[in-house]
Amino acid sequence: MPTEVALLESRALRVERMGRVDILDKVKSLVMLPDGIHVRTEDVARYFEVSTASVRRLTDRHQEEFTENGMRVLRGSELRSFHSDMMSLWAREGVESYPQAATQLRLYTRRTVLNVAMLLRDSDIARCVRTYLLDAEDSLRAQYGSLDQRVTRIESCLAGVGAALQELGPVLVRMSERLDSLDRKVERTHQVIGAMSLRLTDVSQDVARLDGRLDCFARQLRDLRRGGRR
Repeated sequence: MPTEVALLESRALRVERMGRVDILDKVKSLVMLPDGIHVRTEDVARYFEVSTASVRRLTDRHQEEFTENGMRVLRGSELRSFHSDMMSLWAREGVESYPQAATQLRLYTRRTVLNVAMLLRDSDIARCVRTYLLDAEDSLRAQYGSLDQRVTRIESCLAGVGAALQELGPVLVRMSERLDSLDRKVERTHQVIGAMSLRLTDVSQDVARLDGRLDCFARQLRDLRRGGRR
């Protein structure tokens, strides 16, 4: 895991961690301007409990890096337009006055403030932010390590399942063949039963006819007996 010194010295390491702006509020509440996006140099200094001069010197020394992470310097018409927007927002919140910069205004985003935290040496708040940042990364790596172990165990189990399925393959094929054979036997049995049912129907009809003939013969025999007695 990178150390705090490495974070202070390596721009590449700072870039990798620039998305963790949530760390700022874990250490201390950052008061934003009414637009909810920007803060001024004095707001940044108040957050880190250092002088505004210290913040300005730091941002001047790393101006390119801070600019890439959202720092802007407003002048002229752009500054007047921004002041007008802020005055309107502050009026909605019931604030009577809004402090205006005379000629220029340096604005920072949360991303820029995090950038300051990763570079500002003489601030306990900045050190605390860096500690949170590195601890959060260490915790995340531990979670990923645990996840990797779980994935490895799952892959191992799946490999065992795959091997078992391969062994079961021939058995399942044989069972399928036996079931097919059984289906054919059952079908033949149904055919035999159907034929027997038809044959039994014919026999039943033959028996009915025989019963009719026997009844007729019995009547004739009774008639003959009556005639002999006379």
